[in-house]
Amino acid sequence: MHGPASSGWLLVALCAATGAYCLLRMRSGVEEQRRAAGGEALMGFGMAAMAVPAAVFTPPSWVWSAYALLFGAVGLHALWAARARPRHHLHHLVEAAAMVHMSVAMAGSSGHRHGGSGLPLLTGLLLLYFCAYVLVAGVRLIPVPAVAGAGPAPGWGDRPEVARACRLSMGMAMVAMLLMM
Repeated sequence: MHGPASSGWLLVALCAATGAYCLLRMRSGVEEQRRAAGGEALMGFGMAAMAVPAAVFTPPSWVWSAYALLFGAVGLHALWAARARPRHHLHHLVEAAAMVHMSVAMAGSSGHRHGGSGLPLLTGLLLLYFCAYVLVAGVRLIPVPAVAGAGPAPGWGDRPEVARACRLSMGMAMVAMLLMM
């Protein structure tokens, strides 16, 4: 991605940490948590790899095509899975589409800035979507009063508030990556 190396490394750290936590969530006793965590881990690690500053490592041009194919397949899987649980999987579809869009843009730019052509329409639409997603996800993190006698606290892999915080951080990272395009 383009932009200062310090912000690139912060994105790498944020996305890699999110991906690592999602790997931990894959050990959950709740099947739905495990299923969602795998795709989110892939997205987190993919975003971390894409955010490595170009000044440090410029991958060969074929890597961007491979990214586009990988996240295109992830998008098709999300589209197929949206039949059962549309809202959650449609978000994964938009995430995958954003990754494909950024991969195609990076393949076309060969590591150079797009120039003064302005903000492409698709980038702008994705940016609006992820800004709205971040705001909604942030509101969902507002704590609610605990119910008395709710039972024992869940393990780290089953904590919905931490999973929401990870989704929020990936949404913020996506906004930053789209802004750096």
